[in-house]
Amino acid sequence: MPPLQRPAALVTLISGACARAAGCRVRNSSGISSSPSRPAIAAKHPYQVDLKAGKLYAWCACGHSKKQPFCDGSHKTATPDISPLRFQLEEAKSAWLCGCKHTKSPPYCDGTHKEEFVQKAELPRQL
Repeated sequence: MPPLQRPAALVTLISGACARAAGCRVRNSSGISSSPSRPAIAAKHPYQVDLKAGKLYAWCACGHSKKQPFCDGSHKTATPDISPLRFQLEEAKSAWLCGCKHTKSPPYCDGTHKEEFVQKAELPRQL
């Protein structure tokens, strides 16, 4: 069989953002299964970013990073059961990354920020 052809703009996901997946369960440090935390709504809009080919990115999935839309490690204390979504592109491109953290196609915006629950949400305080 010939090898599978991968599209040039393929995104390689390094790890998932489990907390938003339906039915997803995680293990805490004691090994006991627990319900995942819900991500905080970091913004009511997406972030337009220019992404470089081959660079490893960590998209903030918890909503607590001060470096939105990217991770700054805040999840380690704010929501330890939500990890950033790590990805890299094979080709550089401009993209709209989700700011509400409730997209169905992470890390990309799918328009969920337009829904009432996002627009009426209180945003976390930025220091």
